Amino acid sequence: MTNVTFIAHDGAETTIDIANGDNVMRAALANDIDGIVGECGGSMMCATCHCYVDDAWADRVGPRADGEEDMLESAACEVKPTSRLSCQIRIEPELDGLVVHLPESQT
Repeated sequence: MTNVTFIAHDGAETTIDIANGDNVMRAALANDIDGIVGECGGSMMCATCHCYVDDAWADRVGPRADGEEDMLESAACEVKPTSRLSCQIRIEPELDGLVVHLPESQT
């Protein structure tokens, strides 16, 4: 299991354990994390799982997947250099302690 901390737009923090191999979006939905909607179920067909990877972790999660940039263009909130679709962040032991910031709105 890998710990991931979600920081809501209002600053509230929630840390959950995520099974290695799962993705951040699925884990957020399973743990009722407000701020992740995941309307397309993780098929990279929307941007309702948009998140901001903490600066300290940006290099460790890897680059955006092919097509992710296009989907982020439809994000409801500002797209930043650390913006990612949480469905595309696969959890591995090296990401233990990952911090993800959530945008103000997904819709």
